[in-house]
Amino acid sequence: MQAKNLTGGQELLCINTEKVYDWIINEASFDLTVDDLELPVGPDGTPLECDDIEIDTVTCTVAPTEDDPIEVLGRVDQELMVDGTLLTLQIVNIRKNFEVTIFVDLVPELGGGTVEVGTATFTRCEQVLLCAPEGTDVDVTYTDLDCFVCTATCVENGTEADELDVTVTVRLCQSIQSTFDVTLELVADFCQPRDILPIPPCPAPTIPPQCPVLFPNGDDDNGDIG
Repeated sequence: MQAKNLTGGQELLCINTEKVYDWIINEASFDLTVDDLELPVGPDGTPLECDDIEIDTVTCTVAPTEDDPIEVLGRVDQELMVDGTLLTLQIVNIRKNFEVTIFVDLVPELGGGTVEVGTATFTRCEQVLLCAPEGTDVDVTYTDLDCFVCTATCVENGTEADELDVTVTVRLCQSIQSTFDVTLELVADFCQPRDILPIPPCPAPTIPPQCPVLFPNGDDDNGDIG
């Protein structure tokens, strides 16, 4: 690192950061089938039955699993012609693991609250085309992750626990980047703290506005209106 002509408060710095080789925003949606979810125990301590729930109120939440939510399975070189230039990109195989949790409302006779029915884990895989040569990291970040219940059916099992069968549609938006840790040399100005903002003083007391047209009206007509 060589000294250069610097001005003011500038300094020649070495910064550790990430270089972004490629970046895409990818949208995907897929359907999941969640079957054989046994209805939980109700507020009275007995197992819920199909008649105890409002089947039209079934909802869901979706979240990445705590362990290995995203796994990069591998990458394969792919030659591609872009604007007349032959490029070597990579087809990246990504596996994503989710947890979908199902909820349902109780009938008013049982208080009408919401209960959690159960959670199921699912895996979905996809391929994306990136500039991601060996040595780069592939980072996937969800910018939006949501689900809704498409169909829900309650199955009565007689002496066995009643069960809920649900189909869920999951929609996700994801930011996918290929990155590599680098050390950069650059000339930069030092940041300065901003000015302190004063704390507002206590507000002065105020009184509600008067209604002079109604009262007092300044006439001696005993307050007759009209």
